[in-house]
Amino acid sequence: MRIAVSGGGTGGHIYPALAFIKEVQRRHPDVEFLYIGTENGLEKKIVERENIPFRAIEITGFKRKLSFENVKTVMRFLKGVTKSKSYLKEFKPDAVIGTGGYVCGPVVYAAAKMGIPTIIHEQNSLPGITNKFLSKYVNKVAICFEEAKSHFPAEKVVFTGNPRASEVVSIKTGRSLTEFGLKDNQKTVLIFGGSRGAAPINRAVIDMQEELKTRPYQVLYITGEVHYEKVTAELKGGKAADNMVTKPFLHQMPEYLQSIDVIVARAGATTIAEITALGIPSVLIPSPYVTANHQEVNAKALSQHDAAIVLKETELSGEKLIAALDKIVMNEETLKDMSERTKSLGVPDAAARLYSIMKDIKK
Repeated sequence: MRIAVSGGGTGGHIYPALAFIKEVQRRHPDVEFLYIGTENGLEKKIVERENIPFRAIEITGFKRKLSFENVKTVMRFLKGVTKSKSYLKEFKPDAVIGTGGYVCGPVVYAAAKMGIPTIIHEQNSLPGITNKFLSKYVNKVAICFEEAKSHFPAEKVVFTGNPRASEVVSIKTGRSLTEFGLKDNQKTVLIFGGSRGAAPINRAVIDMQEELKTRPYQVLYITGEVHYEKVTAELKGGKAADNMVTKPFLHQMPEYLQSIDVIVARAGATTIAEITALGIPSVLIPSPYVTANHQEVNAKALSQHDAAIVLKETELSGEKLIAALDKIVMNEETLKDMSERTKSLGVPDAAARLYSIMKDIKK
């Protein structure tokens, strides 16, 4: 079987695509893949590093205000469709999947017009503009949150979950936190605000240091590379708690998640997929800077099942953050109950579900 994949712009679109490719390759080594992205996007470097064949088209997103730039975008879209058709004719895929981002627009549209079976994968509870557009042309729409269902043609929607879940559960032996100077036999909280970090989360962590010093749990705190020097400067002079280790970035994060008891993070689709797959209770701080505030909707999908505590960024403080952590970590029954509730929302076989749908629509 041959599968063409497209998705880009942010890691939230790219990493689920890669997780799907890796899981299918692990189960079915004979399946061939082609990834179509943009030359200047994150996806090019990430995909080529994984030794996956890559082809590029040029595309940009629409501006929300009327602009001559939108005329250029339409022209790039049409040019991208033509380029995509040439790649698809050469590769001859049995199916095409788009995981979001502007780049998958012309790719999936071209495939649909060529009669190639197509799927779009929507990671968030509130769909992006590209997937809404493509839903009119594709065979199936795969979703990760039931809340997304109403935004698409009902007869096309299938619930699959996020392939990132399949990736994290496939890691049988995690890495020890002792390499950071933390203890293996102590409850551990992971705090991070995404690859770039988040200043409001960093502020709250700095402000809770005196209280944290008295707690029986330990913290692995990821500042984001942009913020690391500023944060560590503020924590100098004995201000930092001894039971906290601070790092700028955590490479291969999924390999450490099995050693984490509670996670504090944004509410991006990839994070939600990982913590639900592993059953990690969470304190979610949705980013207010995303389209249609979709992270808050993502977070509510967990909090309404008592699987997470949600703190809005506008209400965040060191006092509220450590109170939320205490509520979970300091009560063994709460910790266990939230873990079970979180895991019940996970879809560890997401990649297999997607592959099964591809085989069905290929027939």
